[in-house]
Amino acid sequence: MKNVQVVRTAKDTNEKLTKKEGLTLRPDPVEAPYSVNVDASQCFQTIEGFGGAFTEAAACTLYKLPVEKQAAVLQAYFDPKSGHGYTFCRTHINSCDFSSGNYAYDEVAGDHKLAHFSIDCDRRALLPMIRDAFQAAGGPIKLLATPWSPPAWMKTNGQMSQGGKLKPDCQQTWANYYCRYVKEYGRENIPIWGLSVQNEVEAAQTWESCLYSPEEERDFVRDYLGPTLQREGLTDIQLLVFDHNRDHMVDHARVIYDDPAAAQYVWGTAFHWYVGDWFDNVQRLHEAYPEKHLLFTEGCQEGGPHLGEWDLGERYARSMINDLNRWTVGWIDWNMALDETGGPNHAGNYCSAPIMIDTRSGEILHQSSYYYIGHFSRYIRPGARRIVCTSDSDTLETTAFLNTDGQIAVVVLNRTSQSLPFALRFESLSAFTKSLPHSIGTFLFS
Repeated sequence: MKNVQVVRTAKDTNEKLTKKEGLTLRPDPVEAPYSVNVDASQCFQTIEGFGGAFTEAAACTLYKLPVEKQAAVLQAYFDPKSGHGYTFCRTHINSCDFSSGNYAYDEVAGDHKLAHFSIDCDRRALLPMIRDAFQAAGGPIKLLATPWSPPAWMKTNGQMSQGGKLKPDCQQTWANYYCRYVKEYGRENIPIWGLSVQNEVEAAQTWESCLYSPEEERDFVRDYLGPTLQREGLTDIQLLVFDHNRDHMVDHARVIYDDPAAAQYVWGTAFHWYVGDWFDNVQRLHEAYPEKHLLFTEGCQEGGPHLGEWDLGERYARSMINDLNRWTVGWIDWNMALDETGGPNHAGNYCSAPIMIDTRSGEILHQSSYYYIGHFSRYIRPGARRIVCTSDSDTLETTAFLNTDGQIAVVVLNRTSQSLPFALRFESLSAFTKSLPHSIGTFLFS
């Protein structure tokens, strides 16, 4: 026999990451319409971690709360015992749309020596939030940093917004800029784990953006950024490419990976979920280049705050299950906190976040996405390895991982309006259980 802990979140109930009565896996036969089968004899990718993004908008929103409520939000995300235990996060280099406005760390045109480089703008709110999060985590957090745009004077269009490209004569300066950023953050005792070359390489947004063709990103990595990181002694920095939607990730990454001189500098491909799913492209990229890693680096519900909407959580869980089952090694949400409008956002690109904060009342509003993310991040810990987990029903979506302490975590998602009875099977043991309508469950056993 084997005892199973059960944690469940379900629509139209009070169950939100609620510990339920456990199950016992027994050798006795179990009859059920469906089954979820777990096999730990074969392992796949190793998990780096789960987390969200530190943005200026998230930080400014957080610090409008009283101190004790600030701590509650950070504990909800980072505390490894009472919260989500986040260990892998992202932040922006220079401004992004979820900033107070366009800004760069060096806005003096022609300053190729970066004599005027300063991260003072990050000291207002962003750096304090990161520091407070590190303290709440009580352990290491890997931090990925991404630029939305170089400074305007380095761009062909002379502005940080509306796309444009990096000027050819600024490529070395821009490579030096990343290194300067990493070192300045290091002086603040905030280590940078990795860099992605550019956020959304294909998007000419009305906010900060910069376009790279696959060939342009390849050449920049090969001839400038990769060698500069090495010369500056930053060989431990992991470098990611693309950082855009799944639709074109294979074709874009292939151009870079097929050039050994560029590929030697690249840890893996970062990707987002917007516009469409294209989950199979994640699998295809792994099959073509199994030595490279896959990292989901941004997803959110667009078009406003969406307060109280249940399908937000289901969107997150569906993406997480499908990405993880296709060799993704980590999953990073977008803004960790936003205000009641879905901002602040200087471009009017309002969105939702797993924790929304009503800055008028000081109320902390945990959205369905917060609870759904927790079914993964709390129980699939860094170092866990994916194992075989199959469902004989399209309506029961599932993944499973073997943690370093020997505990197995099985996640089962039901996005239907039906209660789905199923047998949970492991080796020669099984137990009968049900997946409630619009619910997610995590099953834990050793």
